[in-house]
Amino acid sequence: MECPIIPLSDKVVILPIEEGETTYGNIIVPDAGGERPEIGKVLAVGPGRISTDGTLIPNRLEVGVTVMVPKFGAQKVELENETYIMAGESDVLGIIKQKEDNE
Repeated sequence: MECPIIPLSDKVVILPIEEGETTYGNIIVPDAGGERPEIGKVLAVGPGRISTDGTLIPNRLEVGVTVMVPKFGAQKVELENETYIMAGESDVLGIIKQKEDNE
């Protein structure tokens, strides 16, 4: 899927995965009275952020990885009847590893 949004700076564009659509092995996100984090696939990554000395620090996230972001820590954007999540790289809680087929 081609992303219609080009992120700037250290921002990433994430396509949310509907709850229950995909399982991630034995990863359990507890529902301890709060909201569960959003899980989605990274569609686009900005170039990175500029350090205080003017050098570019590239993003470590890559297109295609599955990540978790806080439910209320990122901006939801609706474009062309599709919902996307815009977040800074520092807002991403973690990368979800996919299970290997030969395990």
